[in-house]
Amino acid sequence: MSDQGVDRSKRQFLTTALTVVGAVGTGYIAVPFLSQMQPSTKAKAAGAPVEIDISKMETGQLIRAAWRGKPVWVLNRTPEVLEILAEQTDKLADPLSLESNQPESSNNEFRSIKPEIFIAVGLCTHLGCSPTFRPEIAPNDLGEDWKGGFFCPCHGSGFDLAGRVFRGVPAPTNLDVPPHRYMSETRIIIGDESGADA
Repeated sequence: MSDQGVDRSKRQFLTTALTVVGAVGTGYIAVPFLSQMQPSTKAKAAGAPVEIDISKMETGQLIRAAWRGKPVWVLNRTPEVLEILAEQTDKLADPLSLESNQPESSNNEFRSIKPEIFIAVGLCTHLGCSPTFRPEIAPNDLGEDWKGGFFCPCHGSGFDLAGRVFRGVPAPTNLDVPPHRYMSETRIIIGDESGADA
């Protein structure tokens, strides 16, 4: 068959036009599928840093927040609690937190940037139950050796008020301390440890 009498410019134009239309159509089809693979706004927010205002916290008070779908505790410890923490090291499985998860800024005897403010993920390191805050000293159900702390009702693990696990309980490590920093004297951001601490 002969190509005589065929307008090559029209053929080239039609080929180019169909290619462009096909590419645009493919783009319109692909965009919804690709955007579906991106995390939702809710999912992004769930992993975002959380800001906590501690300006109205009273001494001895525990406040709760959520970060990445986990409970986070902020405890304003009393001077008496700080003294008791030093007295309990012989009862703890990991008193120096060598096997535990905490940021470098909290790698000390109080497991905190500021001794009086303790921040921890409120999940037992055994099976993920949420321990209860038990600040009282020597309650009947926990015994005369209890000096305040966190008690996991699921399997009986106990932690002191620095989140350090006691010996002989199912929990293998201390409570996790999330990355955090002080934005000011009264504002903490959980999930971010960049920048200088106040």
